[in-house]
Amino acid sequence: MHHRIDTILERLRQDVARRLDPEAIRSACHDAGHHWRNRVLNPVAIVHWFVLQVLRGNAAVEHVSLLGDRRFTGSAYCQARARLPLAVLQTLLCNLIAALFADTQVEGRWRGHRTLLIDGSGFSMPDTPELQKKFGQPGNQQPGCGFPAAKILALFHAGTGALLHVAALPLRTHDMSGVRGIPAHLKPHDVLVGDRGFCSFAHLAMLLQGGFHAVFRAHQRRIVDFTPQRPHRRGGADGMSTHPPRSRWVRNLGALDQVVEWFQPQQAPKWMSAAEFASLPDVIMIRELRYEVGGRGFRTTTVTLVTTLLDATLYPAESLAELYGARWRVEVNLRHLKTTMKMDVLKCKTVDGVLKELTVYAIVYNLVCVVMMEGARRRGVRIERISFVDALRWLLEASPGDEPARLVVNRVRVGRVEPRVRKRRPKQYPLQRKPRSELRNRLIRNQVAA
Repeated sequence: MHHRIDTILERLRQDVARRLDPEAIRSACHDAGHHWRNRVLNPVAIVHWFVLQVLRGNAAVEHVSLLGDRRFTGSAYCQARARLPLAVLQTLLCNLIAALFADTQVEGRWRGHRTLLIDGSGFSMPDTPELQKKFGQPGNQQPGCGFPAAKILALFHAGTGALLHVAALPLRTHDMSGVRGIPAHLKPHDVLVGDRGFCSFAHLAMLLQGGFHAVFRAHQRRIVDFTPQRPHRRGGADGMSTHPPRSRWVRNLGALDQVVEWFQPQQAPKWMSAAEFASLPDVIMIRELRYEVGGRGFRTTTVTLVTTLLDATLYPAESLAELYGARWRVEVNLRHLKTTMKMDVLKCKTVDGVLKELTVYAIVYNLVCVVMMEGARRRGVRIERISFVDALRWLLEASPGDEPARLVVNRVRVGRVEPRVRKRRPKQYPLQRKPRSELRNRLIRNQVAA
């Protein structure tokens, strides 16, 4: 083990560091059926250098070889990394998440429930035929003038910020296409919190079947009417504002708070098979509530929630509104991944390489969360107040004997209002609207003509 990696693992909790020690990596390789020769870039070295590369902002491969005192070239490192099976890295991530299970059971519980946040985002990658075919590129870009882009679906633990699941999806797919793997990371009575993109009959029924709960924002096409004893309909499409809602009123729980029955739609969603859809119940009981957002800086003034938590005594509307307001933390977590850790643009040129890169990002992100948890415990503050970038730097650069208690604690900024604008102007070059080869030939022709 190189002294740089050894030092980093020493800064972590013993139970976490053990998940990335040489024995754990070799065990993951054996489980994946991977065989290797005893060389400089063996599986232990590859995983450790990969982790260090991402810790340093996804540094160039030549920089990784420099950190390794030039014992290997960047090309050799890339070839060795390509030989390492994706299953090895996925096993290490699962083992790391298992080490954090005790923390996720205790930290940040909401009214006795473990709470998880789900959201989608995206990232870009090099322009190669393999990645273009797998993920696609934005439709407003001409062939050869853009980069492949993918969606990611991420599941975070609300109390610790730990990343429990991440999946890469083709660009032109709905976020719901990735929810099939989510129940494997949930425990009975967990509460899943998400935006309107996850609010559908099939998703809610699937969660109820597993013994889970949900708090989602109502989809914009669903009609929510709080009139008692109102008429309803079973068929037809959502979003038909002149028609009654596709839900039957059951009882009122308060002003703009009611329990209704949702009916199974006629067709299965694209992300669910016909057999799975047929196994869902015909009717589910759902709670709908609406509240006003009075704070500064919010684009939305009225929010309609949909939840499987029907007891208004145990789960008051005000508490549910507060819980959904905390969903904003998932945006901060994604910003840490994409901006602070520079995951917005990945560097591998194959699908397998991109998935490996994404998995190592999840590993490193969780390592930083471990440092933040320890710093929050020692400072007596909530984990979201600990500076993520400071924890990242501490993990890389802390001197022997330094404690996480010295991590920066951010101020509480209630009602902060910031415009979504850029002050620094980019270079005023025109956008590429034709393939680079065509533009290059045009320059050559113009030079010859001159």
